[in-house]
Amino acid sequence: MGASKDGDDEAKRVSRRSLFLGVGAAAAIAPVLESCEPAKAPSAAAGVVGPGTVEAVLHVNGAATRVAVEPRETLADVLRFQIGLTGTKVGCDRGACSACTVYLDGTPVLACTTFVLDAVGREVTTIEGLARGAKLHPVQEAFIEHDAMQCGFCTPGMVMSCAALLQRTRTPTIDDVRAATSGNLCRCGTYHDVFDATLAAARRMGG
Repeated sequence: MGASKDGDDEAKRVSRRSLFLGVGAAAAIAPVLESCEPAKAPSAAAGVVGPGTVEAVLHVNGAATRVAVEPRETLADVLRFQIGLTGTKVGCDRGACSACTVYLDGTPVLACTTFVLDAVGREVTTIEGLARGAKLHPVQEAFIEHDAMQCGFCTPGMVMSCAALLQRTRTPTIDDVRAATSGNLCRCGTYHDVFDATLAAARRMGG
């Protein structure tokens, strides 16, 4: 009985010793094995830019403009303060009023919640680029004729939303116009004239 117990204890000691030796050896050779592995592809983090200034090229209203920006900057701020296109207004700076509406590749977006680097490689159109030289867009002309503005702060965003609607359909209903401008906040309450102007522009454009 005693010999059997001693044998069991010895087996346990050998088992523990073997385990520790195995773990130690594995730990010792792991760096060697790792150094022999082929180089891994760079992770996504390797493409991170910032936090300092980086150079980028923006295509705005058909022209390429080189800017130096911080990755945290919004498209609205760069358009206004670097490029000088102040038609894009910043009313709430949190995506709630749509005064800063511009187009990215023809789709309306809020410039105050769009990082400027997300616009690189895409076509940006602002209210200044909606006209063709001295010729105003039909929506711009209709806004003037129907006095669809008071303080004018929301007007650029309103015009961009309404012009985008008429790109989608030349025969909008009043409900279509309401839906298209549902995110545009007019503190002066000129919605009725905005609707009339947009429908008039649609008729002018052949709707």
